[in-house]
Amino acid sequence: MVNPFFKNYGPIKALEIYKILNLKPNNEIFTQNITDIKDLAHSKKNEITFFHSYKYKDLANKTEASFCITNSNLKKELPKSTLALEVDNVLLSTSKITSIFYPDSINDNFDNTVVNISKTKFRESVNFGQNVLIGENVSIGSNCKIGHNTIVEKNVLIGNDCSIGSNTIIKNTIVANRVKILDNCVIGKHGFGFFPLKNKNFRYPHIGIVVIEDNCEIGCGATIDRGSISNTVIGKNTFLDNQIHIAHNVKIGSNSIIAGQVGIAGSSVIGNNVKIGGQVGVSGHLKIGNNVEIGGGSGVIKNIPDNTKVMGYPARNLRNFLKDNK
Repeated sequence: MVNPFFKNYGPIKALEIYKILNLKPNNEIFTQNITDIKDLAHSKKNEITFFHSYKYKDLANKTEASFCITNSNLKKELPKSTLALEVDNVLLSTSKITSIFYPDSINDNFDNTVVNISKTKFRESVNFGQNVLIGENVSIGSNCKIGHNTIVEKNVLIGNDCSIGSNTIIKNTIVANRVKILDNCVIGKHGFGFFPLKNKNFRYPHIGIVVIEDNCEIGCGATIDRGSISNTVIGKNTFLDNQIHIAHNVKIGSNSIIAGQVGIAGSSVIGNNVKIGGQVGVSGHLKIGNNVEIGGGSGVIKNIPDNTKVMGYPARNLRNFLKDNK
């Protein structure tokens, strides 16, 4: 399950899905149930997925989903076992269907279940400051510290030997062991996902979570959005500097170092042992390979292969950049 926290209101009749999308089903669809919505890589039989860009052609070829929301140009990439639901706007249609399965994921209001930590079972096991609030379905391991005015909202799992700074908000997040989250961070809120339509903006439900693996450090003022369909992941032993924004569905590998004021847009994948200088911007849906170094102030707008050093805007080979800017 991508998100162990939001309730799945499925199964839903395939006929109902067709009605929502204004499609005409054939006779075989009337009795079939759809149990969940997932991304191309994780969807299984009797589930629905979506396919909106040729960038994900390889995943589409291998999907095990029974149904896929897509368009007429992309449907030929799907396996024969997957029935294409052709729509004009794939992402907007996916948003509508996700809202049916996970209606609780649309809004991101404050958690009204929180109570002062002194009134919880953690009062004896956690070293905490003043005005610390804890929500429902929270687990905190041994030898953990939480700073002043921090709120751990519902649906958070924290491992052992973790340190959470002051004035931080965490929700919909799994934190592994020996993780340091410094002051003024916001982790697990929904991402910047919405669709303009007829002078209105429709929010995309974010049913993923944030996963922070062992031995990470998250700098002051960092914002890490939870995933929309898949999860946002910070790999083992990765350190983030201050004032960094990690958007929804971003995957960062292990042993990476990211300097201050970096922004990584949604669904980009960062490899292992990557070093990113300050004030770098990484566009969405990109793949940055292993052992890559990106110079400060760069703008990354295309994939970067393994073992590469780049700089500038658009980011290009470091030697070429230095030669052009002597």
